[in-house]
Amino acid sequence: MSNIDQTAAIPPSSLFRLFLPEHLPATLMLAGGVTLYAVESYIMATIAPSIVRDIGGLVLFSWVTSLFVAAAVLGSIFVALRPRGIGLRSVYVIAALVGVGSLIAAAAPSMPVVLIGRTVQGLGTGALAALGYAFIRFVYPEPLWPKASTLYAAIWGVSTVIGPTLGGFFSAGHAWRYAFIVLVPLGLLMAVLAPRLLPDVEDDREQAKTPVAQIGLLLAAVLMVSAAGAIEATATKVALIAASVVAVAGMIVIEGRSPNRLLPSGAVSLSQPISRVYLAMLAMTVVLVSDVFIPYFLQTLHGVPAIVSGYLVALVALGWTFAAFLSGSWAGGRAYWAIVIGALIEAAATASLALFLAKDNPQGHMLIIGPAAVGMFMMGFGIGLGWAHLVAMVLKLVADNEQDKASAAIPTMSSLGGAFGAAFSGVIANGAGLVDPGGVAGSISAAHWLYVAMALPGILAVGISLTLSRRAA
Repeated sequence: MSNIDQTAAIPPSSLFRLFLPEHLPATLMLAGGVTLYAVESYIMATIAPSIVRDIGGLVLFSWVTSLFVAAAVLGSIFVALRPRGIGLRSVYVIAALVGVGSLIAAAAPSMPVVLIGRTVQGLGTGALAALGYAFIRFVYPEPLWPKASTLYAAIWGVSTVIGPTLGGFFSAGHAWRYAFIVLVPLGLLMAVLAPRLLPDVEDDREQAKTPVAQIGLLLAAVLMVSAAGAIEATATKVALIAASVVAVAGMIVIEGRSPNRLLPSGAVSLSQPISRVYLAMLAMTVVLVSDVFIPYFLQTLHGVPAIVSGYLVALVALGWTFAAFLSGSWAGGRAYWAIVIGALIEAAATASLALFLAKDNPQGHMLIIGPAAVGMFMMGFGIGLGWAHLVAMVLKLVADNEQDKASAAIPTMSSLGGAFGAAFSGVIANGAGLVDPGGVAGSISAAHWLYVAMALPGILAVGISLTLSRRAA
C-alpha cells in the first residue's frame, strides 16, 4: 500500500494524523515544549533533598517549587500579552532559550542561585506549555484539536514517571547538577529548529494595554498558595490560603471591570460558558492533586516500600493517559458526556480512597491495596476522559483575537488548581490528625477525611459540566 493510500486509510479525527508528514514537524516541536515543562516540573521531587544535603538552604526549600510555578504562570501570560510584532514562533525561540536557564541552577553554589535558575526555568517552560495550545489552531484542522490535547495529556502522564526517575539517576552527591543539564541540549535544539518547523502565523490579537493589576494579584495568589502547600504550621497555612483566595477574588473583580483583560471575554462571568469551562478545569485539577498524599498513606498504613508507592501513585497518570486516548476521537454528544461522566468518575474514585486507603494494613494485603489502586487509576481516568474536550471547548468558544489569551489560561488554570489542591490537601490532612495525634490512628483519620473532602470539588465539576453546551463539545 502506498503512503497516499495509508494516509487516506487513517480517519480524519485519528490521533495518528498528528504524525503525518504535513503535521509531524509541528507535533514534535509543540510536544517537545510540553515535555520540557512536564519533566522539569516533576524532576525536583527526587533531587531536591540531594540539593539541600549538598549546598544547604533547607529554609528556602519550599520556594523551589513555588517560584517555578509562579514563573510558569508568568511565562504563559507572556504568550498572550507579548509586545505587538512578536509572533508566536519568535516567542517559542525565546522561551526555548530562556528554558536553558537550567544551567544557572546546575552551576548554583547556594540555594538562592538555585531559586533564580528555577524561576528562569519556569518562565521558559511555562511559555512553551502555553504555546502548545496557542499553536493548535494554526497547525491542525479543527477535528485534531482534541487529539493534540490528548497527546499533551499523555506526555504529562509519562512525565510523572520520567521526571522523578530521571532525577533519581542524579540524586547522589553532586550529581544533582546533571539533572538540570541533561535537558539543555533539547532546549537548544528546539530553539534552532523552531524557525524552520513552526509556521509564521499572523498576530490577530486585539490591541490592549498590559493588565498589570490582574497579573500582580494572580502571581501573588500563586506564590502564597504554593508556599502554603509546603508549610507544616496549620495556622500559617490557612492564613496564606485565605490571603491567596482574597487575591484571586480581587483579580476577578478587577478583570470584570477593566477594559484591559488578562483572560478572554466572559471568563469571569458564570453566565458565560467559557468561564464554566475554566472553572471545571480548575475544580478537576484541585481534586487530582490530592494524590500527593497517596505515597505517604501507602507507606504508613499499608507497609508499601517507598519506591513501590511511587510507582503505584503513577497509576493516576496512567489512568489519565489511557482515558485520553480512549475518548480522543469522540465528538458532539459523546464528547459532552465524556466531560460529565469523567468528572463524576473522578469524584467517585476520590471518595472511594476514603474507604480503601484509610485502612490499617501493615501486612500489605492486596485485597485491600488492590481496590485502592483501582481508585487511583480511576481518579486519573476521570479527568483524562474529558480534559481534551474541555480544551477544545476553550478554543471554540472565544473569538480569534482572544485565542492567545484563552490558550495561555489553560496551563494557568492547571497551575492554580494544582497549587490550591496541594494547599487544601495539607490543611485537611493536618486538621484531621496527620500530625496530632499522628501515627496509624492519625493517618487513618487524615486519609478518610482528606478524600471525602477532596471529592467535593469533583462534585462541583459534575454540576458545572452539566451546564456546558453539547454544541460546543
